Amino acid sequence: MKVLLLGSGGREHAIAWKLAQSSQLEELYIAPGNAGTRKHGKNVDLQVNDFEGIKNFVLEAAIEMVVVGPEDPLVNGIVDFFATDPSLISVAVIGPNKYAAQLEGSKDFAKEFLYRHNIPTAKYATFTKETIKEGQAFLATMKAPYVLKADGLAAGKGVLIIDDLKTAQVELEDMLSHSKFGSTKVVIEEFLKGIEMSAFILLDGDGYKILPEAKDYKRIGEGDEGLNTGGMGAVSPVPFAASGFMDKVHNQIIIPTVKGLKADNMDYRGFLFIGLISVKGEPFVIEFNCRMGDPETEVVMPRLKSDLLDLLEGVATQTLSERDVVFDPRTAATVMMVSGGYPEKYEKGKTIYGLNAVEDSIVFHAGTSSDGPAVMSAGGRVLAITSFGKDIEDALEKSYENISRIEFEGAYFRKDIGFDLIN
Repeated sequence: MKVLLLGSGGREHAIAWKLAQSSQLEELYIAPGNAGTRKHGKNVDLQVNDFEGIKNFVLEAAIEMVVVGPEDPLVNGIVDFFATDPSLISVAVIGPNKYAAQLEGSKDFAKEFLYRHNIPTAKYATFTKETIKEGQAFLATMKAPYVLKADGLAAGKGVLIIDDLKTAQVELEDMLSHSKFGSTKVVIEEFLKGIEMSAFILLDGDGYKILPEAKDYKRIGEGDEGLNTGGMGAVSPVPFAASGFMDKVHNQIIIPTVKGLKADNMDYRGFLFIGLISVKGEPFVIEFNCRMGDPETEVVMPRLKSDLLDLLEGVATQTLSERDVVFDPRTAATVMMVSGGYPEKYEKGKTIYGLNAVEDSIVFHAGTSSDGPAVMSAGGRVLAITSFGKDIEDALEKSYENISRIEFEGAYFRKDIGFDLIN
């Protein structure tokens, strides 16, 4: 099968790495890809939202399946674009259509879905520029800390958690009056105290399969302090999610979500990321994403022993129920190496040394470019170093050992990934 994978991050490198292992794969193209994905297929100079350019390439290269990595093209309607073009109708696209992708594209849409289908989630209300005063009054009825979420896509940075009421009210006005984070709506949520993790399911519009769960670490600083990032590391499996908790997730969240998608006539064919929080052992949904998480994919894909392309073919033909999902029982841990200054201002173009010295770990490229054999940093998050181990400590020890062999100017990484699970 000839496959085009859209995206350029660590998630896409991990998916490319896994797809390349399939006996069903004839050719793999990655658009635009990075310095790591070129080892598993051919990088194509196309941007993920250039639908016309993607169409032309798909037709020229006789692509049979398009796997959409990031959320942007899904929220922008790439699935609908393919479905309504007679020349593309036979090409399978892995991802939900534009309507269903609002589960990530709009926090308000997602919360309405959760409430409508009685799926456990935090209490909330949504406000616009016209209802700032009502929003500020609503905040005054809540207990600190106050959770403010920009309604649209904000690259993982549109959520604020504020301890002071006055500050929260000022921030709400700023978000709505000046479209901070690019949104004209803000969801105010009840703060839930607990420990977070992510569940992943693959759906074919009819049935579903549960993939390995994971936990990521979003804050730049150790002890989960400092600014939010796209994610500084991840581990899988998650110890507290052992059978009892995941049974609750399955029965109280996954099954009602799948039924809700059907009830709402959402044709959902692809990955669904469910951001969860365990509050005194009870699962609540924090968010949906209409694609795999990053850097969770960098631990989920290594633990997936099944043929990924076979599973995706099951999605495309609605025969997913006939395919088996098998997990590696070992622990996988990934640690992200990022550019100095990230997630604020940082420099690109730093030469990376030591990649060939890595042993017993997988290096997934997140933000890299290549100039011949040389590999340079090309983003805030640069590399994800993933290792297997008998437990979290063992896996992390290997990742940190290999990080010590890699260098680029200004490189930073957290030394405490998994700290809350180990302790």
